[in-house]
This record gives sequence, C-alpha cells and structure tokens, in this order.
Amino acid sequence: MGGGLAALLVAALASGCAQDASPERDTPDRQPLQAPPAGAQEGPEAKARAERAAVVAAAKRWNLGRAPLVAPPPPAEKPVITARAGFEVDGQEDLPPVFTTIPTEDKVVFLTLDDGAEKDPEFLRMMHELKVPYTVFLTDEEIKDDYGYFRKMRDLGVTLNNHTLTHPYLPALSYEQQRREICGMQDVMEKQYGTRPVLFRPPYGNYNRDTLAAAKSCGIRYAPIWDEEVYVDHWEYREWDRSLHPGDIVLSHFRGHADWDGSMTDLARRFLDKVTAEGYAVARLEDYL
Repeated sequence: MGGGLAALLVAALASGCAQDASPERDTPDRQPLQAPPAGAQEGPEAKARAERAAVVAAAKRWNLGRAPLVAPPPPAEKPVITARAGFEVDGQEDLPPVFTTIPTEDKVVFLTLDDGAEKDPEFLRMMHELKVPYTVFLTDEEIKDDYGYFRKMRDLGVTLNNHTLTHPYLPALSYEQQRREICGMQDVMEKQYGTRPVLFRPPYGNYNRDTLAAAKSCGIRYAPIWDEEVYVDHWEYREWDRSLHPGDIVLSHFRGHADWDGSMTDLARRFLDKVTAEGYAVARLEDYL
C-alpha cells in the first residue's frame, strides 16, 4: 500500500507539471511568444537598401554599364526661373519663361520626351524598374491612337505636359491659331488625364511673343526647351563646350525602329550610361519648379 500511494503521488505531481507547461494555461507574467508583424523590423535605412539593391539588379537586367545614381532630395527652396538670356520676347516679365537649364548646383540633369508616336511598353517597365524620372510633352496628333499608354505612364508618376494639338511651326500662325493649338491641347489633357498642364514646349523650340501670350492665357506657367538632345546613336549640344552641366534639360522623342536604328530602351540605355558615367543623377524637372 505504501508503494502504491507513493506512485500515485508521483503521477499526480507529474500531471500537474505537464498542465502548467501547456500553452493553454498561460499566466499573466508569461505570455506565448508571437512572431513580429511582417516588416516591423524594416526601418527606413533597410528599406532604402532594399530599393537600391532592386535598382542595381534592374540595371543588370537592362544591360546598363552601372546603376543610375540617386538624385538628391528636391530643393526646399525652389530656384527662380527666368527666361534664358537671348530667348526673351517683348513683355517677357509677364509671360512664361523659355529656359534650357535649371539654376542649381546639384549634379543633376532632366530627361524630357516629346510627341508620343512610339508607345513601347518595355520602356515604361524599364524606367519604372530603374526608378528614373522623366517628363513628357505630348502632341494630340501623335497620341490619339492610344491615349491609354500615356494614362499608364501617368499612373507611374510621370507628369504629362502640352506640346500642341498638331505640332505646327507656331510663329507662322496668328495669335488665335496658336491659342487654338495650345488651349485645344489643354482640353485634351484635361479630358484624357484629368489635369491641365502648367508646362508647355513649343514644337521645334520655335516661338514668338504671341506663342507665350497664348500659352499664358491657356494656364501655362513655364516653357522649358532643352540644352542637349539625345538620339539612339548620338548626342547633340546647344553649348560650344559640348558637355553636360548641372541642371541641363535633355530632349529626346518617342521613336522606335521605324525612325531610328534602335528602340526606346536602347535610347534610355544610351542616355543613362552617359550621364551616370559623368557623375550625374537624373532628377524630376517638376521638383525644381
């Protein structure tokens, strides 16, 4: 009997210990372990490292010489934009300025693309994966066959701007004709993309006082043109030194194999390899206006 009673007591104690160790009998001072929420330990620095690693990987996929450089934060105080010397018109102080560079000491350039004829989905994917900003100036005659392509571009954060309805040589037109070209495109942009742009680029970079007055009447505030132009196989320069400068606006066009010996992705690769090799980042033009 004594041995049986001792065995029962040992069994009871073991049973109690097993119950205390069960996760179903937690006490206030010993809660069950839980996994931290996903991403809880990922701070801003870790997130930035991950994003940069993704860009580096994308640069390899797109056969770039190296990953594009990271642009500095947008300036807290925007630079004062005035017309470039020699590019003014009578009454310029009350009209949108025509300029080719942004006054900045940041080692950045700005990519701008005109017209809208070529609609390459690979270009959208490439620039999005590489996190490269750019600004576009659209002509209705070139985009009306596929407004949706540029809607996708807008949804990726690209600013869509005015480049007239039909891409005419504006100085040959009357004030009212110019106004129809510019304001008409404002109407198209609002209908298709929900906003009326404040940036306008005159076709061919040609304009007169009527052009800028008409643009102002349509809600335009700036008329940027360009300092360099990049093609799929070469660059062209406005300045005598044939070099990039901080704040330069670079022009290109939506073109493909039908017009050039290459694609939009070939064009982007040529542009990015050059500016990166020379120590420039690509910044968003609107961030400086």
